[in-house]
Formats: sequence, structure tokens, C-alpha cells
Amino acid sequence: MKELNGKELSLFIKERQAKAVRGLRQANNIAPKLAIIRTNPDPVVDSYMRIKQSYGEDILIDVDVYSIDQNEAIRIIESLNNDDSVHGIIVQIPLPNPEDTNKILNAVSVDKDVDGLAENSKFDAPTPMAINWLLAGYGVELAGKQIVVVGHGRLVGRPLTDMWQKSGYEVIVADKNTVDLGALTKTADILVCATGVASLIKPEMVKDNTIIIDAGVSTDSNGLVGDVSSDVRKNDTLIITPQKGGVGPLTVAALFENVITAARSSVAK
Repeated sequence: MKELNGKELSLFIKERQAKAVRGLRQANNIAPKLAIIRTNPDPVVDSYMRIKQSYGEDILIDVDVYSIDQNEAIRIIESLNNDDSVHGIIVQIPLPNPEDTNKILNAVSVDKDVDGLAENSKFDAPTPMAINWLLAGYGVELAGKQIVVVGHGRLVGRPLTDMWQKSGYEVIVADKNTVDLGALTKTADILVCATGVASLIKPEMVKDNTIIIDAGVSTDSNGLVGDVSSDVRKNDTLIITPQKGGVGPLTVAALFENVITAARSSVAK
């Protein structure tokens, strides 16, 4: 079994980003800043937030966290939209009251929507960016491959499918409720899983030599787990993301790539 190690790639990207940030600070007197809106006191959300804060510190990007009630979100977002010192704004989802998700996400300025979740955003969503970086880093070609994406959520499956279809690739989309899901996934040359259902993909659902990107995240008694059962990894013919250090580190790197891009754009204004 060959692993697609996103952590190794992210270290090279982080080094490049640190140089880019130093250049912005020294040449343009721009200190890139990311603002995180947090409305949900959830341990998993907190762990993601700490990872982002640590990454930002490593490359000299300031990360400010606003822990607020959901009913304050739009007011805070509008204030951050008008703050020239802030270059990127993200809203940690899920929200406590998800019915307002679209309204709150669309309140973020398209110039600062570094999560790529608002309508008409100028930025690609970080996880699809990360998956593309990962595949490119290991020389995986998409052309001519049977591509199956399981999951159509707003963070991964939906934007990734849109991105690949716009690039001319044929993508078959499924979800956890697809009838005879295993028969479909077994046709895949490239399988992306992003449902958040722990161990959804079993060994009998995957053919030999498949390239598997596990971008699903959920929790069980062992902590954070993906969509792919650990038994799948016993198949030595597979090329697959590791259980830790696959898509996640590159997703964080992609988020900060968007922040750097937004900061660069502010120089010309």
C-alpha cells in the first residue's frame, strides 16, 4: 500500500508561504490577518481552530478568534468586512442553528471569503484545493479515470465536484444513501470519500489499485476517524491517504494560501 502523505507536502508549502508573508510584511508593510468566527462550543471545532492558530503563528499570519453567539455573527462579520487590517474571514460550521448558515456565510465579503463558502466567492474551497495539490504532488492524473465522489457537502464534495467538472473531468457523485453504493465505488479508479460517516467504505467496496482520498471526518471512541474502514488499508495494491496527515494538513495550508492571496490583492487597492 502506498500512502499519499499530505503532511510532507504541507511542510514544503508552509516554507514557501512563510517567505511570501515575510515579503508582504517587509516590502508592503502588510501583516496578513485571518479572523475566525466561532459560534459553536464544540471540541472538534476547537481542535481545528487551534491547528489554524498554530499554523498562522508559524508563518507570521495573525489569527484572531471571535467566540460569539450566533445572533451576533452578521454584525461582527460586517465590522470585519470594513476592517482593512483583516484579509480573511471564516465562519466555523456547523452553526448551532443551521437554518441561518447561508445568510451568515454570504455576509462575508467575497474579497475576504477565504473558505470559499459564500455565493460568488473569489476563492476555491480549501479542501478541494488540498486534494488537487495532493494528487498533483504524487503525479496522479485525473484524465481518463473513473472518478467517484461520495458525499456532496458544501465543504468538500460539492465544490470538488464542481471544480473537476469545470476542468472537463467526468465525476460520478454518490452519497451514503446511494442504492448499492458498494457496486458504484468498486468501479472507481479514483475514489474520494467525504460523508463524515465513520468506516462507511468497507474492503469489498473497493477494487484493487484504486486511488483513495479519505476526506471524511467524524468521531468515535478512538477520536477523529475517516470514512474509510481501517480494514480497507490491508489491501496492498491501494494508493490511499493515511489515517492522519492526509488531506487535513494540506487543507490548512490551502486556507492560508487564500489568506496570502487576499493580502496580496489588498496591496493593489
